[in-house]
Formats: sequence, C-alpha cells, structure tokens
Amino acid sequence: MLIKRWHLEEEPDYNKILALSDSLNIPGVLAKLLIQRGITNFFEAKEYFRPTLDTLHDPFLMNGMEEASIRVINAITNNEKICVYGDYDVDGTCSAALMYLFLKELGADVEVYIPNRLTEGYGVSINSIDGFAEKGVTLLITVDCGITAVEEVAHAKTKGIDTVICDHHQPKEELPDAVAVLDPLKPGCNYPFKYLSGAGVAFKLARAVGYRIGKKELPMQYLDLVALAGAADIVPLLDENRVLVREGLELINKNPRPGILALIRVARLEPGDLSAGKIVFTIAPRINAVGRLGDAQRAVELFTTKDYEEAKRLAQILEEENLERRKIDEATFSHAVNRVEQSVDFENDLGIVLHGDEWHPGVIGIVASRLVEKYYRPSVMLSTIDGVAKGSARSISGFNIYEALERCQDLLLQFGGHAAAAGLAIEINKVDEFRERFNNILKEKLQGSDILPVIKIDTKISLSDITPKFIRVLDQFSPFGPGNMRPVFLAEGVRIANIPRIVGTNHLLASFKQDGHDKVFDAIGFNLGAYLNEIEKNGKLVDIVFTIEKIMKDGRAYPQLRLRDIHFPNDLN
Repeated sequence: MLIKRWHLEEEPDYNKILALSDSLNIPGVLAKLLIQRGITNFFEAKEYFRPTLDTLHDPFLMNGMEEASIRVINAITNNEKICVYGDYDVDGTCSAALMYLFLKELGADVEVYIPNRLTEGYGVSINSIDGFAEKGVTLLITVDCGITAVEEVAHAKTKGIDTVICDHHQPKEELPDAVAVLDPLKPGCNYPFKYLSGAGVAFKLARAVGYRIGKKELPMQYLDLVALAGAADIVPLLDENRVLVREGLELINKNPRPGILALIRVARLEPGDLSAGKIVFTIAPRINAVGRLGDAQRAVELFTTKDYEEAKRLAQILEEENLERRKIDEATFSHAVNRVEQSVDFENDLGIVLHGDEWHPGVIGIVASRLVEKYYRPSVMLSTIDGVAKGSARSISGFNIYEALERCQDLLLQFGGHAAAAGLAIEINKVDEFRERFNNILKEKLQGSDILPVIKIDTKISLSDITPKFIRVLDQFSPFGPGNMRPVFLAEGVRIANIPRIVGTNHLLASFKQDGHDKVFDAIGFNLGAYLNEIEKNGKLVDIVFTIEKIMKDGRAYPQLRLRDIHFPNDLN
C-alpha cells in the first residue's frame, strides 16, 4: 500500500471563525470549512449555499457568441441542414444530445454525428466532412471537440460547410478558421469563467440563441444533461459549474427524462438522492462504455428518446457494454501491472509509459488512471491502432501533463487534452525515445516527495461534533467535486468499537467511537483491507482521516465515515 502524506490545512483566524459561526448559527468547524473555501461573511455564504441561475454569466461575454448565434438562427430560418458533431464520452454525448434537442425544438433540420472511437478516433475527420457534404449539410456545430481541427474546418469550407466550434479544451497556437470559435480558454476571450464543460459551452450557445429569438428559458430544460457532463468530466465545481450541476441534479432527482431514468434504474438506483459522486462512479461509466467498446451514438439516442420502453432497451445495452468493459479493463490492468513490475525502474524513472499491441483502445484511459492510483506516477498507456501507437496520459497533482506533451510534440503525431489528462498518438519506433524524454521532463519538474500522494485534511474534528444539524449543513456544501471537494476530517485517538472485517475485494469495514461518548459510527475504507493486520497488532486506538457520507438503512439516512487513511499513534512522528 502506498504511504500517504497527511497535510492539515492552516487554521483560519479564530475571531473570523467565531464571527461567521455566530452570523450563520452553525458549528465552528463548519464555519472554518467555509472560510477555507474563501467564504467569509453571511452574504457570500448565502450565495454559496443557495446558488441560483440568476448568477449565470451573460453568454454574449464569450468571444464569438454574436457570430455563432446569428449563424445558427440563419440556418434554422433558411431550413439548412445542420450536423451536430460530438465526442464519444459523457460530456460529448450529453453536449450533442442537448444541442440536437434544442435545435429540433426550434424546428431545425438537424442530425447528430458521433465518431466511432475504434475506427475514427477523437475529433472531426476529413472523411466525415465528405460524408456531410454528400448529405447537403451546410452548418457543422462541433461540441466538446473541434478546437484543434484546423485542417478539417478548412476542408469543410471547400465543401460549402460553415463550422461553429463549441469546445472547452486547450487551444493550440493556430485556431480553426470557423464562423465562430466558442472556447473560454481561447486567447482573447474575456468570458469570466474559464472552466465550463463541453456541455456548458453548448448550453451557452443555446442560451444565446434563446435570448435572440425571445425564448431564453427554453435551454433550461437541458440542465440535466449539463449536470451529467459537468460531474462526469471532472470540471471544477465552482462559479457557474456549481450552479449548473446543482440545478441539473435537482431536475434529474425530481423529473428525470426517460433515458436518464432508465439509466439510473439499470444502475440499481432511484432518482431522489443522486449526487455528483454517484454520477461519476455509477452513471458515467455506463455512458462511457458504449463509446469505449463501440458506437456512442446509442448514448445520444438514450438521452433524446421520449419513449421509456425504448429508453429501457438502450439502457440495458449500456449496462451490458459496461460489464464487458469491466472484464476487459481488469485483464488489461493486470497485464499492465505485470509489465510495470517487470520493466519499470522507479529508482530512475518517475513516470510510466507502456505500449501493448493487443490492448483494447477503449479501456487504456481507465487503466492509465488506475496505474496512477496504484503507483502515484504520471502514466501513459498506448495501444497499436492502424500501425500507430495511440493512447491516454494521466497525471498526478502538481504536474501538467499537457505541457509535458507539448515539449515532446516533435515526437508526436498528435496530442490534446488538459493538465490532468490527455490523448496522444506516436509512431511505434519513437515510443522508447518518448519514454526517455517524458521521464527527463518529470525529473526536471518533480521532487521525490511529489510522488508520495498527499491527503489534504481540512480540519480536525471530534466524532461528537457529527450531529444531525451538522450533517444537514454539510449537505448544503454540495455538489462536491474538483474545486469544492467533500471536506476531509481528522479524528485523533479514536477507539475501534467492533471487530473490523474485510468485505468485497479488499474493503475494510469498521466502526468507531471516542471516549466519553456512546455514539458509534460505521465506517468503510475502500481498498484499505491491508490495515486489518495493523489494527490487530497495534491495538484499538487509531487516528483516522475520513469524509462523511449518507447511507440509507430501512428507508432512513445515516452518516457513514468513508475512511481515507489510518495512522497508529506509535507510527506517528
């Protein structure tokens, strides 16, 4: 098991904690958490706890929105054939479904195209554009892709096809010569919030069109799709994203569209208490699976159907694809771990770069993430596709993997992505050279301590602080995700109340109490089964780091501690 460093956040000024606690009538521990999130007074707290759609930014602040909205309205007015071009992940399929449904509602002649991951790869292709031209398409709207499609957009122009790009990925130096390029990260774009999902940018275009034609509320019915995309794409849940995901989750929990309802039920859940976390771990993998193993168009069909029976049929396909994906995932991960143990010298190399001819391209991104989780090293997984090594890169905290790939771009055929995750393609005979340069960049950028995972602890707490009121207020900190993570607590000198045991594959099930208090809290530590022997050897008094979640028992909600790590007092310095 990886040794983890514990980092306790600095304590805010006591008088500020006291003042905020008094003004909000909440426990001091919760006031401390708010101050750590930059919330220091009653009015800021009100906006944080009650984010509203009124705080969303004007879509026309985004560079290119004027031109984009006018071109879309003209296409609808003139009954032009429009194609919405998406991506095969959750964000891409939700973006495409949102734009398709919105344009269809306005009477547009519109179709959706999602490239096949296995045969076409990511992004806009020349072949697909030729196909659109044959069908008479005159406006192409890309969603969650397109920002690097310079050659493809130029080719579309020669075929009489205008392009509007809605993307949120990092642009390169040259932008496509489109009618409009909508991307908050685009140089010269003064849009106030830079971290929208692809669906968030598509939603902004829909709002701008809605404003222009006097139907500004029409796009609000697609906030459920924006929430699914925002949670699954791991964008920061701050500012607008926090509003969009919160409002969208409310829509999903109160009145889900047929496809989302069917998907929730096939995951053995029910609407009503679906959180951003449940989307990430239960809903998103099922949506992604159809794109990883085959045709992601089925996910768009699921989101756009009004027929619940059809939705159930499609949801079952997603479920079966996800089960198959998990089998392939496990086999590939096992093979990758064997390769790491046999060939990676962690004394000299800080990163992992693996290439396998036989690996399924649909799961190598997941496996790269699992390698990071296991070894805490930036990891690149490559598979041979059409004679080229193509794959995914995943990073650790504090290392920008996109910038690292930029420094290797003379070796790469193509690349794109974010600081934390990217895709790349490279000639097979250059993989070894890439591995060497990638590791040299890591040695230059990282210290030895950087490759030890850090658990950032927000505050110390006594288990007696966890009262029903505490839980109610803590719930209002949600939705949780990057930029607004679920608070992490440290409880010291906690006594193990019952004999712990292992459940599932390697999960620690335990219960804890503190001296002087009778209340016992159930806890689970995923993949912390190795601590069972330590508990038996070192006695029953431990320090625990955990988050607090709710579980349902007999129709009632109870707090459960989600263990992140355990220290034994005699192990601490």
